[in-house]
Order: sequence, then C-alpha cells, then structure tokens
Amino acid sequence: MVTVDAIWKVLEAVKDPELPVVSLVEMGIIRQVDVLPDGKVIVTITPTFSGCPALHTMKADIVTHLQACGIEAVQIETTFSPPWTSDWITEAAQEKLRAFGVAPAPHHGGQFEITLLDVVACPYCGLENTTIRNSFGPTPCRMIFYCNACQQPFEQFKPL
Repeated sequence: MVTVDAIWKVLEAVKDPELPVVSLVEMGIIRQVDVLPDGKVIVTITPTFSGCPALHTMKADIVTHLQACGIEAVQIETTFSPPWTSDWITEAAQEKLRAFGVAPAPHHGGQFEITLLDVVACPYCGLENTTIRNSFGPTPCRMIFYCNACQQPFEQFKPL
C-alpha cells in the first residue's frame, strides 16, 4: 500500500511546465493527496488561473510521474476554491525563481493590493531601480519589468 507521504515525494519531482526550475508542489499548485482504500490516488490541484494554458500538461505530468512509480489508478481533481495565491509559493521556490531571473511575488497575506505599489528588486543585480513595462507577461500570472541599473528585462510573478 502506497502512503500519502511517498506520493508527495514523487510529486516533488513534477516540474511547473512554464517554470521548470520549480515543482508544482513548491508552487502550491498541488494542494492535496488522498489514497483510497482500493489504492486509487486522488491529487487535487489549484492552477494559478482558471484559464491556465498549462493545466492539461500539469495533469498529464502528475499522472505520468505517479504511473512511473507503479500507481495505476490516478485521478486529478481541479479546484478553484480557495483560489490560488502567490503566498503558496514556498521560500525555496522563491529563491529558485529569483536565480532563474523571475522576481517572486512578495508574501502579502491577502493584502495583495498593497504589494502592487511595492518596488520590485531586479533578480539579476538586486537593485530596486526598476520600472514596470507591461502588466501582462507571457502568462497571466507574470508581468514584465525593466531594471534601469543593469538594463535587464525580467518578469515578476504577480502578487495574487
């Protein structure tokens, strides 16, 4: 009988298809794991946006990883309640995002409108001499900034 803890360990290897330096667990997208008495595994996920273009890829990757470990009966459930928040991104993932060149969203505890006015530090040089260039990045959960100090464009995860 497979344990919930063992499944979480497997799921830690499932990378975010849009940001492959972090896992879906680290991003807080994988919310819950249940093992039914018949051995069926149910994984509950909350995508960053209801229209997340990577949703089908994430589901397929979760199933593939679990089946590779011998778990045949896998069900993925999607929930939007509560909605995903950038506060669910772990500290380790924030560091990985920064090293990848993406400024992580600050933890906001639900007061995200305040963080929209915060200065964003450049993930490359660490300076705060940055300006927003576009509030719509390559995905709905990111926006584009420019560092006036090192002249690097970069993305920031939106505080959601």
